[in-house]
Amino acid sequence: MSVRRIDTHQHIVPPAYAAWLERMGQKAGGLPIPDWNAEDAIAFMDRYQVETGILSVSTPGVHLGDDQEARRMARLLNDYCASVVARNPGRFGFFATLTLPDVEGSLAELAYAYDVLHADGVALLANVDGIYLGDPRWDPLFDELERRQAVVFIHPSTLKGAEAIEGLPPFAADFLLDTTRAAIRLCTPGTMQRCPNVKVILAHAGGFLPYAAARIVTTTGPAAQANGIAMLASLKRFYFDTALSASQFALPSLLAFAEPGHVTFGSDWPVAPDRAAGSYVSMFERFELDPGARASIDRGAAETLFPRFATRS
Repeated sequence: MSVRRIDTHQHIVPPAYAAWLERMGQKAGGLPIPDWNAEDAIAFMDRYQVETGILSVSTPGVHLGDDQEARRMARLLNDYCASVVARNPGRFGFFATLTLPDVEGSLAELAYAYDVLHADGVALLANVDGIYLGDPRWDPLFDELERRQAVVFIHPSTLKGAEAIEGLPPFAADFLLDTTRAAIRLCTPGTMQRCPNVKVILAHAGGFLPYAAARIVTTTGPAAQANGIAMLASLKRFYFDTALSASQFALPSLLAFAEPGHVTFGSDWPVAPDRAAGSYVSMFERFELDPGARASIDRGAAETLFPRFATRS
């Protein structure tokens, strides 16, 4: 394996979770729940020179209205992920699943995932029933994430109140807006300023954030103060993955906005099936890029976020 990529946006669908979602009548952002097993995941990774996949549970997560059921399912998922990592050292890491809007349960699961299972970070949905990350209700969780200097992977969810449009599934455009909303909300109330040691990865190249950054910093929150300098600094703290975004159209905007070393490789497999995920890998490989910048996206930026993978020979 010559490139040895680290994929920070790779999903896991344990069989018990898939069965639970089916019973609950749930889909993955408008898509059928995909099958998953470690052997297929490793085969996909080997085809696209990915040495390590950081696994996460995608939307809809585990909280479907019942705190206790969400806590049970989060524990099941995190235990399962830890077992996959243990059986495949070096090939996988994982982002822990938490139970927002249940803050108490999220704090308990965070402690278990970090202190017992040695999770590599946590995965959070951009909004929970219309309440976005950055809302003061989630402050106790972010204060603990700050104490632990955690890596947080933000994945989009369903836009509350958004009507379905025939021929326009949520993942086509709504997901991008959802991520952008979460990024702005994290910066405008001050969560990012209050938590300087939390490292946040935004899925899918940050949605519309890189493209609309100038508009955002001059129209939102404290942007009117100091000509948006403080807002811009907060937005530039984010990390971004390339999942379904490594095209000749999106990459120039992303790379113009993101700080050096703040872009990681992402595939979105298996929610994005092999053919779709692979097509974006091919586009990324064809995109003209400085070798140092390419090496950073393939692996270097992720090694900074997850130092335990930097020690492998």
